[in-house]
Amino acid sequence: MKSYPIYQVDAFTDHLFGGNPAAVCPLKSWLPTEVMQQLAMENNLSETAFFVQHNDEFEIRWFTPEVEIDLAGHPTLATAFVIFNILKLAKHRIQFKSKSGLLIVEKKDDWLVMNFPARMPEQVHNIPHHLLKGFNIAPQSVWKSRDYLLVYPNESTIQQLIPNFVELNQLNTLGIIVTAQGNETDFVSRFFVPNSVIGEDPVTGSAHATLIPYWSKVLNKQQLTARQISKRGGTLLCEMHHERVNISGKATLYMKGEYYLAE
Repeated sequence: MKSYPIYQVDAFTDHLFGGNPAAVCPLKSWLPTEVMQQLAMENNLSETAFFVQHNDEFEIRWFTPEVEIDLAGHPTLATAFVIFNILKLAKHRIQFKSKSGLLIVEKKDDWLVMNFPARMPEQVHNIPHHLLKGFNIAPQSVWKSRDYLLVYPNESTIQQLIPNFVELNQLNTLGIIVTAQGNETDFVSRFFVPNSVIGEDPVTGSAHATLIPYWSKVLNKQQLTARQISKRGGTLLCEMHHERVNISGKATLYMKGEYYLAE
């Protein structure tokens, strides 16, 4: 048997039991994809991140318990936290190679600033029946990038939404974002994942690659504050920067350990 290190980090929070937990698995070389998928299933968190270091660059991949995905924010934040604070990277800037291109994370005091490609949504006029039946309150408008984006009138409505996964599970989409202007932040959101053990994701960095360009245009602001109002909740500082977005958050270590695989 061979042992490998693993860390569990709460991302987009400055305290335990808040934000979104992610597993982070450093590797010296890639394990077979099917093994990483099995490990993500075993961890049973919304995402597990695996990374390999090559000189000054890092490669990163993300897995839900069901599938590998092309972009994930909170496990990237968690991975950067591990590299900066546990592996003690001397630099204040990390470059990740990923399936979504180059991702950059910088350390600024206690904040980790992720630079992701923006995903501006386009409005959907022919709204799928199952999407409209999937919530107890109808949205004002529907948009789509990678995920569906449902816009509502206020924060109170977002809090009152109840998903119907019997309907939502009929949709061919990774996720569904619901959003509105916030009472104390520029905008709030929640994120739902059909056909998944996740259900509602606590804090979703990749969703903000869509939320930031949308709200930046609506509010005519480059810098925005955001809150994902799940039960655990998470706070994000956001910035629109040309065709990319900056997503900032904090993180805290919950657990470290080892897992064992047959050689």
